[in-house]
Amino acid sequence: MIQTNKKGDWFEMIIPASWEQYTLESLFKGFWKAPKKVVHQFRLDKKVLINGVQPDWTQPLKKGQRIQLKLFTEKALTVIPEYHDIGIIYEDDHLIVFNKPAGMDTHPNERGQTGTLANAAAFHVQSNGEASNPRHIHRLDRDTTGAILFAKHAFIAAILDKMLEERFIKRTYLALADGIIRQKKGTFNKPIGRDRHHPTKRRVSETGQNAVTHFKVLRQMKEENLTLVQCTLETGRTHQIRVHFSDFKHPLAGDALYGGSETFQRQALHAVKLEFIHPFTQEKIECHAPFIDQPPIFLNIELYDI
Repeated sequence: MIQTNKKGDWFEMIIPASWEQYTLESLFKGFWKAPKKVVHQFRLDKKVLINGVQPDWTQPLKKGQRIQLKLFTEKALTVIPEYHDIGIIYEDDHLIVFNKPAGMDTHPNERGQTGTLANAAAFHVQSNGEASNPRHIHRLDRDTTGAILFAKHAFIAAILDKMLEERFIKRTYLALADGIIRQKKGTFNKPIGRDRHHPTKRRVSETGQNAVTHFKVLRQMKEENLTLVQCTLETGRTHQIRVHFSDFKHPLAGDALYGGSETFQRQALHAVKLEFIHPFTQEKIECHAPFIDQPPIFLNIELYDI
């Protein structure tokens, strides 16, 4: 774990031995994989110091040096702050993992919209006296619950976006599918595109975007005619798990949009776990999202067995 410290607008890291293979240039572009435009702006604005002075970006880093990044400058909020009682699973100076409830959009879909998780995130950071502008890294459907990641500043957002794209952020879901699925595990590798006949619906389509979902059967619930499945995603298409299971003829229970039974008032889908290596501390972050539905959809499920 890398030693870090926040000092006003500046964030400081003590360079470990493992970073001696990098220059400042290769740390930003090779290790963090920050966009060239972002790196250029850091250099132009002189927002990077080593041991308190302007650095030579081409010199190898040395163990014990202090690298300082100006990350916490004040930014105007782009959404309206609004209080909501949302569970927080993990938080530090750079990111937040919320436990999103059902019936809440991840972000506004039009200017001035409120009632979304982004509004709640903006209120949370403002109430903590943080001059940041939190932004979601991935999305959850309105009626899907569970762990969702927000970045507090633009630099960590750029890094996390790349990590998500390169599958270094692992997302695990629980779902209850209609019917009894006989096979123990499987993979759906079917592209997903828009449904021309419905404004919000998606469908498996040869001309759609690549979409890969892995699943494992955890429990066959024969009395309820349901199957509890664990899903992991390689891609993050809109409604991906819902579309793939509907196409598999086992739609999610409660998912009226995709032909699911009326067992529940919403689709039985919960983002149960989020895992990644923190870009700055190199600590493994593993977030388990408690079930928050009342009445509960996922009865008698051991969360930490997932």
